[in-house]
Amino acid sequence: MKGIVDTGFLVAFLNRNDQHHEWAAEIGSRVSDPLLTCEAVLAETAYLIESTRKTVELLEQGFVEISFELPKHVDEIARLAERYEVRKPDLADLCLIRMSEINPGLPVITVDETDFRVYRRNKRDIIPIMCPPLR
Repeated sequence: MKGIVDTGFLVAFLNRNDQHHEWAAEIGSRVSDPLLTCEAVLAETAYLIESTRKTVELLEQGFVEISFELPKHVDEIARLAERYEVRKPDLADLCLIRMSEINPGLPVITVDETDFRVYRRNKRDIIPIMCPPLR
């Protein structure tokens, strides 16, 4: 399995007490190549789980790979920030939208179904997502 991962997935994967942990662990067991992410997602993850060490271990183990260089995409991120200003997206979400534009064959793996059902890549294309089943 390949994909682009959001903060919520990584938090659920690392935190056994998270309501989506079982789902994230099952997805994680099917990973064949490093999951792609960005530094903003990793910073959020480290903050939310209160462990930079555990977050960095995901990189060391090859579970995730930083696959986005923000300086190369500043103009596109600024346009996305303006387009979605009323939703108040965080930097990580904007980077993931841009990553989805660059990697159109990969789903975004997220627990944030509400926002990612609204966000569009290339202005109008639906972003393929993988989310936990509704309870």
